[in-house]
Amino acid sequence: MLITRRVLLGSASILAVSLSAGGALAQIAASAQRRVEPVPLRHVRLRPSLFADSLAANRDYLLALDPERLLHNFYRSANLPAPQPVYGGWEAMGIAGHSLGHWLTGCALIVAGSDDAQIAGRLDHALAEMARIQAAHGDGYLGGTTVERDGETVDGKVVFEEVRRGDIRSGGFDLNGGWVPLYTWHKVHAGLLDAHMLAGNPRAMPIMLGLATYLADVLEPLTDAQLQRVLHAEHGGLNETYAETYALTGDPRWLRLAERIRHKAVLDPLTAQTDRLAGLHANTQIPKVIGLARLHELTGDPAHAATVRFFHQTVTGHHTYVIGGNSEREHFGEPDRLSTRITEATCEACNSYNMMKLTRHLYSWQPEARWFDYYERVQLNHIMAHQRPSDGRFVYFMPLAAGARRVYSSPEDSFWCCVGSGMESHAKHGDSIWWADEDTLYLNLFIPSELDWAERNLAVTLDTAMPLDGSATLTVRRAPRTTHAIAVRLPGWAEGAALTLNGEPASFATRNGYAVLQRRWRAGDTIGVTLPMTLQAEPTPDDPATVAFTHGPLVLAADLGSADEQFGGIGPALIATGAATTALAADGAGRFRAAGALGEELRLLPFFNQYDRRAAVYFRTFTPDGWAAAREEYVQAAEASQALARRTVDVLYLGEMQPERDHQFASDRSEVVNWSGRSARRLRPGESLQVLLARRPGPAILRLMVAKGDVDRRMIVSVDGQELATGTAPGVTVGNLAAVDYIIPSAGEQGRDHAEVQVTADKEDAVVYEMRMMAPEAAST
Repeated sequence: MLITRRVLLGSASILAVSLSAGGALAQIAASAQRRVEPVPLRHVRLRPSLFADSLAANRDYLLALDPERLLHNFYRSANLPAPQPVYGGWEAMGIAGHSLGHWLTGCALIVAGSDDAQIAGRLDHALAEMARIQAAHGDGYLGGTTVERDGETVDGKVVFEEVRRGDIRSGGFDLNGGWVPLYTWHKVHAGLLDAHMLAGNPRAMPIMLGLATYLADVLEPLTDAQLQRVLHAEHGGLNETYAETYALTGDPRWLRLAERIRHKAVLDPLTAQTDRLAGLHANTQIPKVIGLARLHELTGDPAHAATVRFFHQTVTGHHTYVIGGNSEREHFGEPDRLSTRITEATCEACNSYNMMKLTRHLYSWQPEARWFDYYERVQLNHIMAHQRPSDGRFVYFMPLAAGARRVYSSPEDSFWCCVGSGMESHAKHGDSIWWADEDTLYLNLFIPSELDWAERNLAVTLDTAMPLDGSATLTVRRAPRTTHAIAVRLPGWAEGAALTLNGEPASFATRNGYAVLQRRWRAGDTIGVTLPMTLQAEPTPDDPATVAFTHGPLVLAADLGSADEQFGGIGPALIATGAATTALAADGAGRFRAAGALGEELRLLPFFNQYDRRAAVYFRTFTPDGWAAAREEYVQAAEASQALARRTVDVLYLGEMQPERDHQFASDRSEVVNWSGRSARRLRPGESLQVLLARRPGPAILRLMVAKGDVDRRMIVSVDGQELATGTAPGVTVGNLAAVDYIIPSAGEQGRDHAEVQVTADKEDAVVYEMRMMAPEAAST
């Protein structure tokens, strides 16, 4: 179907018709599944707090970004002059465009929550330019991705047209050589939906319909087998955006496509209630499940709901760290095995952003306080740690390793996925505080705010110093002349919660984790809430002696010094005479102190706001006798880990998208496999892979990590074209993996800072998990 400018402009009137019929029916179907709804963001304003500070910093960052720079590749794709240069980082790479989609949503959220005229104007300009670019294409296409072909960077539209013809190739992290173009497409589609639904901008819907139509014309003719090959590459939440397009328009075409965009290799095991997540790229999977949640709301299909519940329970119950985040180096590990995966690359921010979205769906179906116990844990301890409010910059991984520091984005030269999701996460702190059904107003998050809901003649102010203090006051400013209920969440962490009504102890009904007060409310009524904050220890599921500490809703961490200073110590261990909490002593409100097992003095503070500090979140704990027996081994293991870190020049984790791109991975043929909860590359006999690893002048060691049973399999390894001698196994093991070391007599030409490494399978398959360029042991002293 050819999408002309006339079709694009006319789609607004088509939308008006569809919304009055099919779209309204779709929304009624969705409402049948949802028992509560969030109070629309336009009725909520944040009061001064750390959340308001975060929102303000994010607003400044959104305003600092130039939409014409984010659209640079879009202009070029349509053969239009690009008025501004492209940004750096990921925006200068093949994934360009994903940031635009997040920016659209972030701006829409700001407009919805504040009527910000300056942000609204910037958003409108971006949409006007997008409409102009789309019209220049003439077929609905609107994209900024690129792809390498014959050594040249070309417009990524070629990938979509190849797929249209049935030419479909994927190595796991690409589609026909393009870096996840459907992932980027989803971000733009979602951003346009939000510009329409949240910001009410009339330009957004016609652009969105043209974009949706173009991709539908590409995907719909494919056979199921062809579509599954397409879906093998990361595609974000395309099923969700097409489901939402159906909800708005009522056009069954979009629902049919949303149902077809089902990645069976991942979703079918989840539907069968089977956890096969180990080794999978975490954030690739979560949006697929969010799409199923939206499809359940629109169709009532119970299988979708069961899959969503199982996935959420599996991730939160078996794959989640104390701060509420999940994944290590972006991947799920084996269930209930976290103690060996506490590293500098834990908890990708996008995962938490998406798990929070999924939790909102589940809560709307089943309004129980426990869902927001999880939501609050993630928001306070991961999302609030993810952005530094002094400058609005973001963190990709939230490192939990002892002595680790946070690495922040640069304003114009990062644009990681977690920068994109950060633009949204810190624009919507007001969207989940208040929820409602016909009879009850629910308070779920203790964030200082004002609710002014004219349609219900209801206005309430929430004042609180949470999360640093466990008390809050709700003041009714206006209320209807009828009896209705206010339900206050009683968090799972708060034993002995108490409420007052107008200064007197209040009796209340308890329902689904809420204190419910029902009466005819009057202006001036107040509800006082007291939530005791106690110290708790939370062990890892696979090692009860490895624990983290919480105080009320907050995760605590030991302050190990400035992020600007190197950390050369050993991760702190604690000696406890009874429960792990006996190792800590109160040191003021929300602060604790402890004596480390090696004699160091530790100060434990809330983790989230240690923005520029090195910290320790997890601690090994010992009884006095246990420490006496384990001390030498503990110190040796810590020192060995530090020695390996000092010797390491570069490390590459194979089968993982970003590390491979960072090391210019290339292979004519190799397969990504996920064994033992880790990703790897498998080479058949004669197949090769090539990478670039950083190096230093002089001798070096190239260490390959393989399965323990594969250490005797011969591989042909060369560095800078020179074949190395057969590797030796030094006896170093990590879990189910073992090291094979190749001696590099010389690191090659002086001044070169990278080595070209090639690995070829000889007579048997070769499966390589990790490559590490290291200095010889003697050189580490």
